[in-house]
Amino acid sequence: MTDPAVSAAVIVLLVPTPWSPPGIDPSSWRAALAEDVVDLVAPLPLIQPAIAALTADLPLASKIAWPSMPQYELPSLSIRAALSAAAADGHERAVVLMADAPDLPAMLIGKMIRPLSTRTVAVAPAAGGGLLGVACRLPVPSWLPDLDPGTGDVVTARRPAPEPTMVAAAPGWHRLRGPEDLRHLDMGLDGWDATRSLLS
Repeated sequence: MTDPAVSAAVIVLLVPTPWSPPGIDPSSWRAALAEDVVDLVAPLPLIQPAIAALTADLPLASKIAWPSMPQYELPSLSIRAALSAAAADGHERAVVLMADAPDLPAMLIGKMIRPLSTRTVAVAPAAGGGLLGVACRLPVPSWLPDLDPGTGDVVTARRPAPEPTMVAAAPGWHRLRGPEDLRHLDMGLDGWDATRSLLS
């Protein structure tokens, strides 16, 4: 039984990180990005933070999780699987966030949740293509495709919906998937300490 005061589960999905800056160990880079996203989500009010990962990545999930934070073991690295895990945990709404957006402003998470008061799904794009996150009323609707984190978009989510208006477009943000993405980071902003420490 979930806490009725909780607005939504917010799940950090441990996606692969195909690139790391020169001289930085790829596993350390991936862990830093994910840790910063978890540290952003964990203290937010009125949400239940969680991590979703493949079996092989559960040690990383345990390393960066806050105390008592749920960790969902997924059969496949899938947004739909992560949403379904939240539904099985008793949640009525959930957000899946990619674990490679360390400087994400917290207000954008709220802007993914807010449309669910009137819409079934909200999709936030990532700069350069793919997805930053997906918010959904639960249980997951049968018509929602299993959106690919790297190529999914609002159009793909809307196409099979009974009504296109059931899928809202939420504000996007950048992910760190290549060297060109580093230019989006603002060293003057607070937060994302783990990523910042590797870059400084």
